Amino acid sequence: MAVLKAFKGLRPPSDLVEKVASRPYDVLNSEEAREEAKDNQYSLLHIIKPEIDLDPTIDVHSGPVYEKARENFLMFQEKEWLIGDEEEYLYIYGQTMWGKTQYGLVGCASVDDYLNNVIKKHELTRPDKEEDRMKHVRINNANLEPVFFSYPAVQDIDDIIKAYILNNIPEYDFVADDGIGHHFWVIRDKGIISSLIELFDDIPSTYVADGHHRTAAAALVGKEKRDHNPNHTGQEEYNYFLAVHFPDNQLTIIDYNRVVKDLNGLTPAEFLSKLKNGFTIEEKGSDIYKPDQLHNFSMYLEGKWYSLSARDNTYNDNDPIGVLDVTILTKQVLEPILGIEDLRRSQRIDFVGGIRGLEELQKRVDSGEMKVAFALYPVSMKQLIDIADSGNIMPPKTTWFEPKLRSGLVVHKLD
Repeated sequence: MAVLKAFKGLRPPSDLVEKVASRPYDVLNSEEAREEAKDNQYSLLHIIKPEIDLDPTIDVHSGPVYEKARENFLMFQEKEWLIGDEEEYLYIYGQTMWGKTQYGLVGCASVDDYLNNVIKKHELTRPDKEEDRMKHVRINNANLEPVFFSYPAVQDIDDIIKAYILNNIPEYDFVADDGIGHHFWVIRDKGIISSLIELFDDIPSTYVADGHHRTAAAALVGKEKRDHNPNHTGQEEYNYFLAVHFPDNQLTIIDYNRVVKDLNGLTPAEFLSKLKNGFTIEEKGSDIYKPDQLHNFSMYLEGKWYSLSARDNTYNDNDPIGVLDVTILTKQVLEPILGIEDLRRSQRIDFVGGIRGLEELQKRVDSGEMKVAFALYPVSMKQLIDIADSGNIMPPKTTWFEPKLRSGLVVHKLD
């Protein structure tokens, strides 16, 4: 059963939270992070993207970068830009986007739950990215950023959270530059904390929604620490890591689309002809066309949008991987027609989060950078959970969750 643990959070004072809070480390490159934090000494980016305070030519995975992270983290604490709570609490994190608010329970997840697959994954991780975040956790001895988990909704948990937010003023409440609202409550009532922990103990599994590399890194550093501690008891803080848990019925997965640089030597007419083997094709003209259901795709080619509807023989409804639209596109188009065998490494394909809109796909094709674009219908939470429960792994770049968690609202120290 899933473990939820209260902890002594390290948090910014209310008058600084908007300046400290930042986008996650992995949605910004170094140049973007440097620009975003250039006039803001309080931004957590100085810790999670510490290369922004060093020479732009530096190797972002070199020792001085991690040392700068530690130096900045200590400085934030010395200057009381991050202040430790005196007791162990749980927290509620609400996010508002497009008129909808989702509420997550902030607490620590268990390293053992990750190792024993109580925390279930749906994506493969890359060892180099794992090691990068492991170095960051090791040198700071802290989880600077939370991971984004989901769990099967429990009415009793929903009721407790709803009652708490109705009867208590949020500790933080602000709208970020991107228009996303962030609302944060500290649960200090020990009775409520105990009730939530007990209810969580009845949940059989939780699911990594976003942050597979951060999750792996946090769990593996915890395992390292226990392996090197001859007096390990299992109660140490390093046995847990920072997570925000959202009920599955509140989350939104949006589309994750593809753009390809060339047609693998085919003319547009030849390419369209080959597509007819797997799809019913309907030309939609110059107006943007968005897929309206599973197994329907939109394609932008040569200034025109097309509807592609997968033929029945191209997918298997009883196969949790085979039924996915990303699998259909890969098996019917990307591999056999366009010759893209390895989605993780090919330089001929790129992936565009749906938050950018289908206008971004059209822009990249019209610019000449790309030759063709494909928009997919979003994966559902049920599909994600079915795949994780079956022990399968989704193809690369399948899910895009919005809104992203803001980093810096609370930090978890490992001692």
